[in-house]
Amino acid sequence: IFAFIASFVYLLGFFGIDFVQSLILRPSTDLWNSEDEEENEALLRKEDARKIPCGQALDCSVTSAPIISAQKVVDEKPVKLTTEEDEEIIKAIVAGTTPSYSLESKLGDCKRAASIRREALGRITGKSLSGLPLDGFDYESILGQCCEMPIGYVQIPVGIAGPLLLNGKEYSVPMATTEGCLVASTNRGCKAIHLSGGASSVLLKDGMTRAPVVRFGTAKRAVDLKFYLEDPENFETLAVVFNRSSRFARLQGIKCVIAGKNLYLRFTCSTGDAMGMNMVSKGVQNVLDFLQTDFPDMDPAAVNWIEGRGKSVVCEAIIKGDVVRKVLKTSVESLVELNMLKNLTGSAMAGALGGFNAHASNIVSAVYIATGQDPAQNIESSHCITMMEAVNEGNDLHISVTMPSIEVGTVGGGTQLASQSACLNLLGVKGASQESPGANSRRLATIVAGAVLAGELSLMSALAAGQLVKSHMKYNRSSKDVSKTSS
Repeated sequence: IFAFIASFVYLLGFFGIDFVQSLILRPSTDLWNSEDEEENEALLRKEDARKIPCGQALDCSVTSAPIISAQKVVDEKPVKLTTEEDEEIIKAIVAGTTPSYSLESKLGDCKRAASIRREALGRITGKSLSGLPLDGFDYESILGQCCEMPIGYVQIPVGIAGPLLLNGKEYSVPMATTEGCLVASTNRGCKAIHLSGGASSVLLKDGMTRAPVVRFGTAKRAVDLKFYLEDPENFETLAVVFNRSSRFARLQGIKCVIAGKNLYLRFTCSTGDAMGMNMVSKGVQNVLDFLQTDFPDMDPAAVNWIEGRGKSVVCEAIIKGDVVRKVLKTSVESLVELNMLKNLTGSAMAGALGGFNAHASNIVSAVYIATGQDPAQNIESSHCITMMEAVNEGNDLHISVTMPSIEVGTVGGGTQLASQSACLNLLGVKGASQESPGANSRRLATIVAGAVLAGELSLMSALAAGQLVKSHMKYNRSSKDVSKTSS
């Protein structure tokens, strides 16, 4: 009898507590469908993470705090509380009777449209989207201007490099990247520049361009149009036609080049604080439509339009010899020699066009994504020649970057989204300049060049000192599986 009672008490203590907890923690039955029993069990298991078996490479000797597995949170299928109406729409999309792109206009709710589209996509593909965030984003802000048919958004960490001392003013430069070492390296370059008195930059040119090619039946007709466009008396009329595209667009000039029966036209205009690619395209189209009256045999070949140029900037700094040795851990002589062998001779041997630099595109891309620029413009914007020279009797280093095609804007496109707008505000270039139209975008271009200068200085120093691999192994490698981290 004593043994029976003792066994009963033991069993009650072992199983009874869990039984009572299950009654208390059990969710209301109206929250779940009968088909979701596996999800219910997974959710209940998550309530007490301490019950994870010790065989899963976890240190179970530490019991003072519960062990939480981030992987379980992401891998579990989130609970979907869809209405009957949503379910019917999802089924219609899966069946192909309702186009996914029409959801925003039909529902009038961008968040709901994204959620329904996302669920339908999961059913069609059979693939999980549990790691892609949906909540916490303003889908109304991208409607009709930034992204079509959204199903969520991608999280990119934003780091800060600086302060960058440029033209006597300090800037904290936001950089959106998933590459370890990039922000840290650029930050080190900023430190070296700051300790040496700062960098200076000059805007050489500010003009977005478009270059369409038009074709004629004969070379003579192509020449006739060339003479017409180059006549100063006609420019004012063409400028009026061009400038109708925007209150900020101002035609600066037209250059013409003949190739047989083809005439290549290069339009250059100022675009205010906008990057201006679309603005220029509209202006060019206005001029071509106007010219069609007097040159009806002209055949515009719009597919051959060449991308624009934007802002041309040169940025320079003199880095003191002591800073090169103590901060950058190398020497002036080593940097000058490496720049000649790698950035100049090496790039020439590789057949580079505009790529006489160490990694300008790395910094440009990170700043562009953080500030809402068009990532496609990274190609021209990353054209850069990095020059290094020993000065002051060989004691100090003169470094410069020349970037002829920085294409940036502070209005339009992704610059008006909340996160990107905050980064522009951090730099003091948010929106359009009220005092001087175009001033904010020009300043942003100089900041990009200054950040590139810092990045070039630091990476070249790491290469010269043999630090590159070591630093990447420290900052760009991790034993964690970050893909399992909960969103």
